[in-house]
Amino acid sequence: MNSLLLAAALATQAAAPPIPVPSAAPAPVAAPDAAFITCLAALREQAAAQGITGETFAQHTGDLRPDPGVLALLDAQPEFTTPLWDYLAALVDDQRVADGQAMLAQHRDLLVRVAADYGVDAATVIAVWGVESDYGRVFGNRPLLASLATLSCQGRRQPFFRGELFALLRLLQDGDLRGEGLAGSWAGAFGHTQFMPSTYARIAVDGDGDGRRDLVASIPDALASTAHYLQRAGWRSGQPWGYEVRVPADLDAALAGRTRRQPLSAWRALGVARMDGAAIELPADTPAALLLPTGREGPAFLVFRNYDAIYAYNAAESYALAIALLADRLRGGGGLIAAWPTDDPGLGRPQRRELQALLLARGHAIGSADGMIGTLTRRAIQAEQLRLGLQPADGRAGAKILRTLQAEAAAPIALPAASPAPPVPVPARIEEARP
Repeated sequence: MNSLLLAAALATQAAAPPIPVPSAAPAPVAAPDAAFITCLAALREQAAAQGITGETFAQHTGDLRPDPGVLALLDAQPEFTTPLWDYLAALVDDQRVADGQAMLAQHRDLLVRVAADYGVDAATVIAVWGVESDYGRVFGNRPLLASLATLSCQGRRQPFFRGELFALLRLLQDGDLRGEGLAGSWAGAFGHTQFMPSTYARIAVDGDGDGRRDLVASIPDALASTAHYLQRAGWRSGQPWGYEVRVPADLDAALAGRTRRQPLSAWRALGVARMDGAAIELPADTPAALLLPTGREGPAFLVFRNYDAIYAYNAAESYALAIALLADRLRGGGGLIAAWPTDDPGLGRPQRRELQALLLARGHAIGSADGMIGTLTRRAIQAEQLRLGLQPADGRAGAKILRTLQAEAAAPIALPAASPAPPVPVPARIEEARP
C-alpha cells in the first residue's frame, strides 16, 4: 500500500523535470519477448508452491504482455523528488479540503462506526482517502497484473513484486476481486485507499457485510480497512499526530528526526512550543520527535506515535505530513503558520487552473484549464519564463510565474498619444490576456 497513484499524478502536476517530458504511460508492447515467457513459466512454479492453482495462474496471466514503462518509475516517486512545498500544495489544497468535508458529512454514520471499531478518527481516515485516490476519483489506469508481472521479471526488487503478484492472484482465486479491468498504480497499489495486494490480504476487512473484502467497489470496505491498518500500525485513539511548533534559534538541529525521540518534557525544557501558543496536553513522558523537513528556516513539527502510524502507510515524510495536515484542515484548522523557505511556493488546483487560463489567454494551446499540469502546460510555462526572463526556465508551475502573468494581465494597456491620425486599435491578442 502506498500513494504511488497520487504520486504519479503529482509527477506531472508539481515537479519540474526537463522539457520535453516523455509520456508517463506507454502502452504495453504488442507481444511478449522470450525472456518474459520464460519468466512467467518460472513464476507459475513458484505460485503453485504458494497454493495458487495452475488454472488461476493461466487464467490471469495467459494473455499478459510486459509493460516496460513501469521500470522507469521505480526511481521516480515524487515523495522523494518533489519539493515539499509543491507536494503539499498539490495534496492539501482548498479543493481537497472542501471535498473531504463533504465526504465527512456524506459518510458520517459509516465513519462513526469505523471509529468505534478501530479507534481512528474520521478526519484521518478521510484524509488518507483524499490523498490516495482523490476520494475515489483516480484509481490509476495501469493493468495491475501486467505491471506486477513485468516488475517481477525485470528491474530491481523483483522478489518484492513477485510476492505482490502472488498475493493478487490469491485474492482473485479466493473471490475477493474480479480480474476484469483491474487497474491501479504502476507498482500495484489499487482501490479507494491504494492497498498493495499483500497488505490487502493481511488487513482488508468486510465493512459492508456482504461477505467479500472489495476495496475497489465498496467504500465501506475501503474506509474500514484503512482504519484497521492504522490501528494495527499503532494508532492511539484520542491522541494527536503532532503539532506545528516554534523552535529556539539555538536548538541543535541534529536533535531533529522522526526516530530521535525524547520525552515531551525534554522538548519543553529546550524551548519547543506549539506555534499557535496552545498547550500540548499530553503526559510529560510522551515520546516525541522533532521534524525540520526543510531545515531550520521552514515549518517545524513535534510528532507523536500517531504520526508513525501514518508514516507506516507509506514510508515518506512528505506523504505522512500530507495526510496529517489534510486531516487537520478537515477538522477546521487553518493550515500552517510558518512559511516554506522559498520565494516560489507551489500551487493548489484552483491556482493551477488560474495559471492555465492565463496561458490560454496568451495563445498557448494547452487544452483546458483543468488544474492538471502536464507536458503542454509545462512547455507553455517554460516559454513564458523565457519571454519574461524568469530563471530557472524549467516549466514548473509555481507562484512566481502565476504572479507575473497576473500582473501582466491586470496592467493597463498603453495607448499611443493623441494625433490627427485615427486611434490605433488595441490588438485582440492583448485583450485576450485580460482575466
